[in-house]
Amino acid sequence: MASLGATPGRTPQGPEPGAASVSFPSPGPREAQRENDAEEELAEIHLCVLWNAGYLGIAYYDTSDSTIHFMPDAPDHESLKLLQRVLDEINPQSVVTSAKQDENMTQFLGKLASQEHREPKRPEIIFLPSVDFGLEISKQRLLSGNYAFIPDSMTATEKVLFLSSIIPFDSLLTVRWVLGGHFPWCCAVRALGGLLKFLGRRRIGVELEDYNVSVPILGFKKFVLTHLVSIDQDTYSVLQIFKSEFHPSVYKVASGLKEGLSLFGRLWFKRPTQDLGELNSRLDVIQFFLLPQNLDMAQMLHRLLGHIKNVPLILKRMKLSHTKVSDWQVLYKTVYSALGLRDACRSLPQSIQLFQDIAQEFSDDLHHIASLIGKVVDFEGSLAENRFTVLPNIDPEIDEKKRRLMGLPSFLTEVAWKELGNLDSRIPSCSVIYIPLIGFLLSVPRLPSMVEASDFEIEGLDFMFLSEEKLHYRSARTKELDALLGDLHCEIRDQETLLMYQLQCQVLARAAVLTRVLDLASRLDVLLALASAARDYGYSRPRYSPQLLGVRIQNGRHPLMELCARTFVPNSAECGGNKGRVKVITGPNSSGKSIYLKQVGLITFMALVGSFVPAEEAEIGAVNAIFTRIHSCESISLGLSTFMIDLNQVAKAVNNATAQSLVLIDEFGKGTNTVDGLALLAAVLRHWLALGPTCPHIFVATNFLSLVQLQLLPQGPLVQYLAMETCEDGNDLVFLYQVCEGVANASHASYTAAQAGLPDKLIARGKEVSDLIRSGKPIEPVKELLKENQMKNCQALVDKFLKLDLEDPNLDLDIFMRQEVLPAATTIH
Repeated sequence: MASLGATPGRTPQGPEPGAASVSFPSPGPREAQRENDAEEELAEIHLCVLWNAGYLGIAYYDTSDSTIHFMPDAPDHESLKLLQRVLDEINPQSVVTSAKQDENMTQFLGKLASQEHREPKRPEIIFLPSVDFGLEISKQRLLSGNYAFIPDSMTATEKVLFLSSIIPFDSLLTVRWVLGGHFPWCCAVRALGGLLKFLGRRRIGVELEDYNVSVPILGFKKFVLTHLVSIDQDTYSVLQIFKSEFHPSVYKVASGLKEGLSLFGRLWFKRPTQDLGELNSRLDVIQFFLLPQNLDMAQMLHRLLGHIKNVPLILKRMKLSHTKVSDWQVLYKTVYSALGLRDACRSLPQSIQLFQDIAQEFSDDLHHIASLIGKVVDFEGSLAENRFTVLPNIDPEIDEKKRRLMGLPSFLTEVAWKELGNLDSRIPSCSVIYIPLIGFLLSVPRLPSMVEASDFEIEGLDFMFLSEEKLHYRSARTKELDALLGDLHCEIRDQETLLMYQLQCQVLARAAVLTRVLDLASRLDVLLALASAARDYGYSRPRYSPQLLGVRIQNGRHPLMELCARTFVPNSAECGGNKGRVKVITGPNSSGKSIYLKQVGLITFMALVGSFVPAEEAEIGAVNAIFTRIHSCESISLGLSTFMIDLNQVAKAVNNATAQSLVLIDEFGKGTNTVDGLALLAAVLRHWLALGPTCPHIFVATNFLSLVQLQLLPQGPLVQYLAMETCEDGNDLVFLYQVCEGVANASHASYTAAQAGLPDKLIARGKEVSDLIRSGKPIEPVKELLKENQMKNCQALVDKFLKLDLEDPNLDLDIFMRQEVLPAATTIH
């Protein structure tokens, strides 16, 4: 600010607030958090897919990190199960494909578009002309793209070589053409080309920018689904793997819930794997941090990780030239914390792959970035002015202009004194002010005599405008100042903005190492959290045995229930080989059947994401999928009955489960007629038992004791009957929560009803009716209840008769007898 003048006593006046600069308040922590949440929560995924001759090519763009992910050409069945797995996992906002498609793909997309109740939302299906997916044009589109992670100094040849090291241009799939020739068909490259065309046409993320601003692309990443374990959304829900929490921002209440889990943690949990090398590498890190002597190191790494922020979001803003003042400080802290992680990991055993990766891949480019930012950016000045400013001694020209700007106050005071001497004596004071983009102006207070616009004219001065009862003029001296000093503020801003752009280019040229920092730091962060949980709750390291077709769990515990219950009884589980592949579990309500099923599912899941597990021992074999029918996720929007939802969940398991799948079924069939439900359950189990050695590993809990009593399942080694152990203590039923071999002899529903608070009279009558049904005897009404109802009817009839006015001439007793007395007498009889 430069605003000076004289007081009414014709003495120099102090600075005039706000006259020399315009600034906006920086957002507080809550506002900044809301803004970051908005950018991250509005992230979208746009997927492009091609399928031909049994091979699938997939590429998708994730706006959260401005990265393109692609899957190398992979074989897929005509039912496109692999594509369905990808869609289930990433939930794209849109699916882009060629208008010229195979019939199977056309039918698949038609079915996808017709799923009006798809959760969370059905994707938009977009067809582009087939010419946009041509191989050569796709290659050209990829090679000519403007990528922030490729330095501008690279020649065209170097750029081709660089991209070829990431994208498989030369792995062309050859498909026999109808005319007998060969046609080069690289589905992945063509899918990438089509995706770039779609992004450019829709201008994803840059809809409001100038047309010369391209969609930011900060990297290409390859993804594969080879070793992934298939788990659907229903299973995640019933096993309570993800916990939603209300969004902290009041502006997001209407948008529902947000997930209380880090993005990287969620990615791991959404991608359980059978890759034993990857799983054991994760367990090695957890085991290292569980050693008592490594606790201090774990805490230090945790503190460093706290300073590593969302780098891709900052890089995206840099690419769009939307960098915030706070971004530079966040990036600076992130880079220096990454260097601290690197130094720490270099002192750790390099036999552990993650430590080796961090030690080697956190390159000296990080030092270069940190050094540049630290030497150039004036963090305090930037926060004070709410814009990018540079430190002294970076640009002599900027330093000189800043010195001149800093010297303006005293200089303008002298100018104001001289101007005041030339003004009419009625004017008590004046000030010379500087306004960016306008220049230097002479400001004088408005006199009472200055009413009309013509009164504002002062000889030798050019009137500019009236503001806050002050008149602003150009004088000969202010014009000289404009010519001598120029628009210093704008010139300084322009030069500092140019330096910021050059610094951004230096950072973006090293975007690859920054992205890798986030990947490895996130991996370390997740494993530190898993190690902390394993230490706090006494988890053990699972073993993996590809030869074992199933799981073996010794004294396993439910990881959530054991935290809620005062005491928790551990249970073992074993399924493998050709014995006991179908386990039928019976027992009273509330005896722990559902907890046992979930416990088996959760321990298996935790092992398949590389976590220690709540069990004394756990051996996990080859498991390729987990299916559940435990809880009905009811929703009005689905338009389905509870029983139909149950059937859909079981149908998914029947149609997709293999010999390596784990299937958990709880109380299937209870949503319909008892006989029909029992028949359906028996039919489903018999279907799987008929598969013999290829039968999935099935745990089914049921209260249908008739399933066993009527021998609805074939006898043989594939079926094993288990029961939740209980004992009766007088009139009380004691739950032991222990799984044992055998079959429950009763459901003990009356005891459960009593625990729920139902009246004793109702419970006794229910037990009586149940016994009559079992013995095949007729059910007769309760005599006491019948007599009580008769008395009530008689009393009601007497009350009505006493209310009659017998002296009323309009009273017709015949009508009363027909309408009231005769029907009541019939009821009483």
